[in-house]
Amino acid sequence: MSDGPGSMAIAGWLLMLPVAFAAAVVSAVVIRLTRPQLLKHALAKPNARSSHHVPTPQGAGIAVIAATLVIAGMALAYFTEASSNFPAALFGATLFMAALGFADDIKPVPVLPRLLLQTIAVGAIVLASPYDLRIAPFVPFWIERGLLVLAGLWFVNLVNFMDGLDWMTVAEVVPVTAAVALLGLYGELPLTAAIVAAALCGAMIGFAPFNRPVATIFLGDVGSLPVGLLLGWCLLQLAWHQHLVAALLLPLYYLADATVTLLRRMVRREPFWVAHRSHFYQRAIDNGFTVLQVVGEVFALNLVLAALALTSIAARSLAADAACLALGAAAVALVMFRFSRSRN
Repeated sequence: MSDGPGSMAIAGWLLMLPVAFAAAVVSAVVIRLTRPQLLKHALAKPNARSSHHVPTPQGAGIAVIAATLVIAGMALAYFTEASSNFPAALFGATLFMAALGFADDIKPVPVLPRLLLQTIAVGAIVLASPYDLRIAPFVPFWIERGLLVLAGLWFVNLVNFMDGLDWMTVAEVVPVTAAVALLGLYGELPLTAAIVAAALCGAMIGFAPFNRPVATIFLGDVGSLPVGLLLGWCLLQLAWHQHLVAALLLPLYYLADATVTLLRRMVRREPFWVAHRSHFYQRAIDNGFTVLQVVGEVFALNLVLAALALTSIAARSLAADAACLALGAAAVALVMFRFSRSRN
């Protein structure tokens, strides 16, 4: 008797849930073990960008990335189908990005060298990807890959920019990675990507109790940069498997907030590379929202975006894609509008 879609989905859940659970446990345990040392050597002091008012240890990303790579690596090594396409470039680039972030947490790295090193990490992943994976076949191959490197570089940095509030990155990464893992269960993208997404989802859940407002520890650049890299890679897998609209919908709030903020600062001729509090989620705090209200709305919005992404894939029509993208854009615009206005 052959396995049907239902039995395959059940088998997938039996894989993804232990992966996420194991990553959550490892992440939480490593955070608890490393926090005393981070408290001594890696304190984040309040600055113009900060939403905290007292020095707080940063570096929980060490645990999140370690848990993600170790648990995902073990799962990929165990399952032959996935391990035949083991993403060695992704794992290597993630470790490289984490090392760069850790160095920046200890002593700030100048902007240009930092961007150059980030470009090397993103470029290694893009250039190591199979030649036949294309988003727009009508575009010359090297132009498309070059644009993907630029997009990946922006995505890594915007995830870092948006990691400026307790639970904000949790509210973004958990729904997105859960949706990617779910899509992997039903064969819409490779099992490799689904396992990585499940491990990252679990690792962020393990981090969440320590980052609950008021946070006792932050991710730090050692976490936000490689998390952005891993998340971007998962979304790229969606786009490469003809789900471009879903790949845009899932991170749409982060994309919109960071990109609109950057453009506004450039138009105003502000030094956009300097730490600031101009993001919409930061303006919401200044406008009277509580931290829990902001991250709660972002989390709810991301659930809506995930539902729209899943709908666009299930419908498999250009009309559905356009409708889902329009609804997602409207939902994001509404939340950003609310954040930009005083609650009074």
